[in-house]
Amino acid sequence: MLDTRIKPIVMPKWGLSMSEGKVTGWLKPPGTKISVGDEILEVETDKIAGVVEAGDAGILRRAIGARDTVYPVKALIGVIADEEVSDDEIDAFVAGYAAPAEEDGAAEESAPKYEFADTPFGRLRYARRGDGARAVVLIHGFGGDLDNWLFNIDALAGSATVYALDLPGHGQSDKAIGEASLGWLSGAVLAFMDQTGVEKAHLVGHSMGGAVAMRTALDQPGRVASLGLIGSAGLGAEINSGYTDGFVAGSSRRDMKPVLEQLFHDPGTVTRQLVEDILKYKRLDGVDEALRALSANLFPASRQSEILAEKVKATDVPVLVVFGASDKVIPPAHAGALGDRAKAEVLGEAGHMVQMEKANRVNELLLDHIAR
Repeated sequence: MLDTRIKPIVMPKWGLSMSEGKVTGWLKPPGTKISVGDEILEVETDKIAGVVEAGDAGILRRAIGARDTVYPVKALIGVIADEEVSDDEIDAFVAGYAAPAEEDGAAEESAPKYEFADTPFGRLRYARRGDGARAVVLIHGFGGDLDNWLFNIDALAGSATVYALDLPGHGQSDKAIGEASLGWLSGAVLAFMDQTGVEKAHLVGHSMGGAVAMRTALDQPGRVASLGLIGSAGLGAEINSGYTDGFVAGSSRRDMKPVLEQLFHDPGTVTRQLVEDILKYKRLDGVDEALRALSANLFPASRQSEILAEKVKATDVPVLVVFGASDKVIPPAHAGALGDRAKAEVLGEAGHMVQMEKANRVNELLLDHIAR
């Protein structure tokens, strides 16, 4: 039996498709006192580079994961324990460690990673995790897809049934945009909820997805339990058109990489694979037309066309607003647009993709928010 005083650090599972990750560097040397939430090492997947945060407090006694080495999900890559645990006990723990089996066994492994819903707005791809009484729908932003929530969906699924969808024109959903408006995209979200049997949900939207979530709460308040707005559009007029225009126009790795770097506090988060995946998506039939229509209608002349803050203030829907202090796409000052009508938090050392760069804190805030 393994010593419960010793806490393993394992290769995390970020998203449904991750099976392995590469250790790219340790941020804390062995012997460092660790608190819960401390950033302890960097990991790169085929999707994105990210930081592993400590889930336990103690002293970093072993940094087992070697730099530039790939490990399977759940492999032991480090050890945290207090001073009274001897080195021999640590060595015995490492020698006897076996990665835990999946809780749901082979059935979970063989289940489809993604599903599709046929709606009047097209065929929409989605992921479903958890089996809680509450429903949460995650709505990505302009040019994104459901993998924008890969650091969040499993954490939230411990307390709710969580759905992350690809909006029309995005990801692996149908690419046709009937009308490039928040109202039309909100209609797609509601049709998705109808098709999946979700009567009422906590809507969590990132960037453009936040504006879609607000529009849904305004148009169909009975379908929305709360709003979680992450780096949200729709709260103020300003937006960085250098990002939106650059995303639409980018056609090569040289063009696209500096555009995507604007999404993060740490530009090193953008991997070569992430750039290639975006370019591959942009080459699909119908994508260029969809993105150009959305950009022209929602973000014309370097401004946001629909500002919903005052209307949301007049509702009674609970609202959480989270921004990254280094957001280069939408000004973090927009976090205060709802005043005392919302709980708002601006997180340091995070950019527009704050739900990725500060996943643990964002997940804590969201879990507390939907539990109320």
